[in-house]
Amino acid sequence: MNTFLFKHIDNSGLIVFRIVFGLLCFLESVGAVFTGWVRRTLVEPEFTFSFIGFEWLQPLPGQWMYVYYVVMGIFGLLIMVGYKYRLSMFMFATMWTATYLMQKSSYNNHYYLLFILSYLMVFLPANRYASLDVKLKPSLKRISMPSWCKWIFVIQLFILYSYASIAKLYPDWLDTSVVALLMKNKANYPIIGDLLQHEWIHYFIAYGGILFDGLIIPLLLFRPTRKYAFFASIFFHLFNSIVFQIGIFPYLSLAFSLFFFDPKTIKDLFLKKKEFYTSNEVIVPSYKGLLIGVFSIYFLIHIALPLRIHFFEDNVLWTEEGHRLSWRMMLRAKSGTAIYTVIDEATNNAIPIKLDDYLTKKQQRGVSTKPDFIWQFAQHLKQDFAEQGKSVKVYVKAYVSVNGKRSKQLIDPKVDLAKEEWHHFKHHDWILPSK
Repeated sequence: MNTFLFKHIDNSGLIVFRIVFGLLCFLESVGAVFTGWVRRTLVEPEFTFSFIGFEWLQPLPGQWMYVYYVVMGIFGLLIMVGYKYRLSMFMFATMWTATYLMQKSSYNNHYYLLFILSYLMVFLPANRYASLDVKLKPSLKRISMPSWCKWIFVIQLFILYSYASIAKLYPDWLDTSVVALLMKNKANYPIIGDLLQHEWIHYFIAYGGILFDGLIIPLLLFRPTRKYAFFASIFFHLFNSIVFQIGIFPYLSLAFSLFFFDPKTIKDLFLKKKEFYTSNEVIVPSYKGLLIGVFSIYFLIHIALPLRIHFFEDNVLWTEEGHRLSWRMMLRAKSGTAIYTVIDEATNNAIPIKLDDYLTKKQQRGVSTKPDFIWQFAQHLKQDFAEQGKSVKVYVKAYVSVNGKRSKQLIDPKVDLAKEEWHHFKHHDWILPSK
C-alpha cells in the first residue's frame, strides 16, 4: 500500500494538467458570458431552480452575474499560471459550486465533474513546477509527486465511465430509440445533419458509447492498447463536442490522458527543460492515515451516490429521483405539458396560471416533465401568493412522454403540492406510477 500510494513519480502530467485545467476554467467562465448562457440562465429568469435545500443561493442582482463569471475566469488564468495556486483554486471551486447549486435548469454531469475536480485540485501539489509561485518562492519547486496524486484521477474516471456505461444497458438505449430521438434534433446541422439520421449511425453511437465508457480506462492503463485507446478518445470526444456542443468537457476528458501516458513522454513533449525524476523514493507522510481515510470516504460516497436509484420506487427515467450526481448522461428524451391550478383558500376561486408570466422556455420544460421542478414551482407559487396576502392550494395536471412513448399522467392532480414536503431519500407518493 505504501509503495502504491506514496512512491514518488515524475510530476510532469500533473503540471501540464494544471495549465490545461486553468485554461479550460477560464474558457468555461468567459464563454458562458459571451455565448449568452449567463444571460439566459442567471440574469433573465425571474427566479432560478436551485438544488433543493440551497434556495438561499440566488444569482446576484442586475448585471453582477457577468462580473461574477469574469472573476471566475480570472481565477482560471491564475490557476493556469500557478499564482497563489491554492487560494485561486479554492476560490474558483467555491464560486463554481455556488453557481452550480443555484441553478439546475441547465444541469449536466460535466458541471458536476468540474465541481468535484476543482476541490480535488485544491489539495494537489500542481504548482510545484512551471508556476509563478515557484518563481516567487524557489523553495516550492519539485519535480516529483506521490503516486496517489495520479490515482485519484484514474479512480474517479473509472467510477464515472463505469456508471455511464452501465446506465446505458436498458431497452430504449439498446434498441437505439433514445439515440434516434436525440439525433432527430440535430437534423439541421450542416454537413453531418443528414448523416446523423441513419440507423447504422444510431447503432454505432449506442453500442460505441457502451463499449467506450466501459473499456476506455482499462485500455488506457494497459500499455499495448494505450495509443489506440487515446486515438479512440480523440474521435469520441471531438464527436461529442461537435454533435452535442457540451463546452469544455470533451477537452477536459482528453486532458486526463496525461495521467495514463509515461511521464517521460509528457515531459519530453511539453516540459523539455524540466529534469526528469527517476529516484522512485517511497516517502510516507505523517498524515498517511488521515489521507487514506478521507479519500476512502470520498470514493465510497461516489460509488454509493449512483446506486441510490435502486432504493427509490419506480423507474428513475420517470420519477427523476436519484438521477443527478449519478453519471446518467444523455439517457432519455422527455416531453410533456403541465397545467397549474391555484385555488384561493379564502374564496375557493381558481386563479389562472400562465407559465410565460413566470418562467423562461427552458424552465417551462422542466416544470412540465420533472417532479422536483414541479414541486419547486408549486412552492414558488405558494410563496408568491402569500406575499399578496393569499393562502392558496396548488394542483398540477402533467402529462409526460419518455423516449417518444405514449404520454401518461405524471402527478396526482388531487394532491395539493403547496402542502407537500420534499424528501431527498424517499419516494414521493404524488408521483403517479409509470406503469
